Amino acid sequence: MVSTKRKSSEMVEEEPKQKKIPVLPWMRAPINVNLIEDILLEHVPGLDPRLVEALSNINENFTTLYPIQYAVWKQTIGPGQFERDLCIHSPTGSGKTLSYALPIVQSLSTRNVRRLRALVVLPSRDLAVQIRLRTLVKSVFESIAPAVGLTVGSAIGGKGKMSDEIAQLIKRPELEAGVWYDPEKELESGVDILVATPGKLMNHIKTTKGFTLEHLQFLVVDEIDKLLGEEYQDFLRAVLLLTRSDEEHQFSHMRASQSLFGPLRTIRRSGNERGFKGKSSPRLVKMVLSATLTQSPSKLSKLDLHHPLFLSTGRYKLPDKLQLFKLTCEVKSKPLYLAALLHELKGEQSVVFAKSKDSTHELCTMLNCFDLPFKIKEYSAFQPQSLRSKTLEKFREGKIQVLIASDAMTRGMDVAGVRNVINYAMPFHVRTYIHRAGRTARAGNSGHCFTFLARNQVVEFKKLLKEVDKDSCSVHNVPEDIFEKLSSVYDSAKQKYKECMQQEKFKKRRQMNFQSSRASEGSMEISQEVE
Repeated sequence: MVSTKRKSSEMVEEEPKQKKIPVLPWMRAPINVNLIEDILLEHVPGLDPRLVEALSNINENFTTLYPIQYAVWKQTIGPGQFERDLCIHSPTGSGKTLSYALPIVQSLSTRNVRRLRALVVLPSRDLAVQIRLRTLVKSVFESIAPAVGLTVGSAIGGKGKMSDEIAQLIKRPELEAGVWYDPEKELESGVDILVATPGKLMNHIKTTKGFTLEHLQFLVVDEIDKLLGEEYQDFLRAVLLLTRSDEEHQFSHMRASQSLFGPLRTIRRSGNERGFKGKSSPRLVKMVLSATLTQSPSKLSKLDLHHPLFLSTGRYKLPDKLQLFKLTCEVKSKPLYLAALLHELKGEQSVVFAKSKDSTHELCTMLNCFDLPFKIKEYSAFQPQSLRSKTLEKFREGKIQVLIASDAMTRGMDVAGVRNVINYAMPFHVRTYIHRAGRTARAGNSGHCFTFLARNQVVEFKKLLKEVDKDSCSVHNVPEDIFEKLSSVYDSAKQKYKECMQQEKFKKRRQMNFQSSRASEGSMEISQEVE
């Protein structure tokens, strides 16, 4: 008996060691960004006065750099001088975008040549659509780059014509009188900085004549966790291969490029450096960022980082001015409690997270059956992209007060002024919780995060909070008068919801029948033509 207990005890002690994920050496001693204080723009060493003015034009109250922004500045324009690649782990809303945009723009401004020299890659079209609406990465670059003579472009998908995008990226130089036509110089880059999604980037690499990464000096990969997935591996390998300048890799580069791109077009290099003949090639500087950074050695090794420096605010961290609340109720009463909570918040800008795209639509339909005194709309992959864009813009403008969203909303979305995040469906992973909660309390503002729990989820939620260093979460009770008022119409709201869903099913069935009949008519016409 004694020996058995001893063995079981030893097994229990060894189990955590087996589950422990190895950490790369450079990640063991990160620079703690929390120890760095804000710094006034006028005190930032080496900052171009033109950029100071551009930052002030963004917002007259913009007078300081946040800790993560100053930390990156010191490692790039400051003493660091881009000597090492940067791996940045910082919560949403902490100013990560400007942290890399500012030093990249300042560095590129020192050389007056139009080449694609900086590439920022983002993981999803939802994130990219916001860029087009000038609320994320491209808008940040566009706010400061023109001040020093740089041009910003985008390759983010959507319904726009491919030809319009190509016209933006590639320019045909005007020939001067008497100058002999040189086909090798026919095409040149129209942008210095490109913001892209992987799919569109690969399309241009494969098919767009004149598009090249051979001059690239900076590669930024935002939300790197998602982009390290298997579906994005072609993009990552392509960029790293096409920006190598050392001759010892040329043979492997040609072989790999053939396997990646096939015979679509020949990929040319410009000698021993990226487009600046007679001068040494600057090293390709990589900066990778995420609010929930992976520590997997196998994944991070794919980035081929050069003596990486790890800047971190901690494993998982919520915004400083975020208040957390929980509401425990029966599952069948959740719509009622949610309607009461939204009524209590009096139309404050709120994002409600449902479990999936289908539940997002159903929940939005149910809430609208309560006839609450503010606008509620859904935002999910269930909708076409054009409708999502319009909904998001109206929400941003305050024309919609409550947005019901699926997790397509969580990564990188930036909507200023969101006061409340409501987890109608409890997130089961701390990363999901971090990204959802990060939609509010951004850039030093305050915000609230409410989480609905069933009785059997209380313990699990407590464990999740411990991962973000929270020992407790305040209990929120909906005011009784609001709850009773909405309880009286709950039954009629449920009946109205059932009727709405039945009408939708009927419309879908009728549409399917119509499409089926059109298809059969088409096949009959083809048969008659054949006869």
